[in-house]
Amino acid sequence: MEGRVEWTGETTLSGINSDGGRISLDWENGPNPMQVVLQCAGACSLIDLIEGVKGREVRSAHVELTSERAEDFPKVFTKIHMSYHLDTDAPITLLTRLAEKSHEKYCSVGNMLRSTTEITWSLHV
Repeated sequence: MEGRVEWTGETTLSGINSDGGRISLDWENGPNPMQVVLQCAGACSLIDLIEGVKGREVRSAHVELTSERAEDFPKVFTKIHMSYHLDTDAPITLLTRLAEKSHEKYCSVGNMLRSTTEITWSLHV
């Protein structure tokens, strides 16, 4: 995996993937890098749930994220809560198991954060 980050003026940056994909950042007006890390943790885990239902219909899915950060530098995340909201015919037992496995093993972003962050979750179907 390779990438590049360019300053694009004032308080903005552009992250560029090796395939040309881009993401815009703005450290004053957002999304700033920490907001993107939080969103990426949610996206990584939500993908685990959506892919894990294997062919069952998912009509909609999102994860709401709340977080707390350390007051002193480095201002790392200390707590993240992920509230999953899914409209699907997948059984709640399957979704629960998928969320557990996402946080235990599969979500790379969340697992990188675990050394400083208490990550909790809830499921709403």
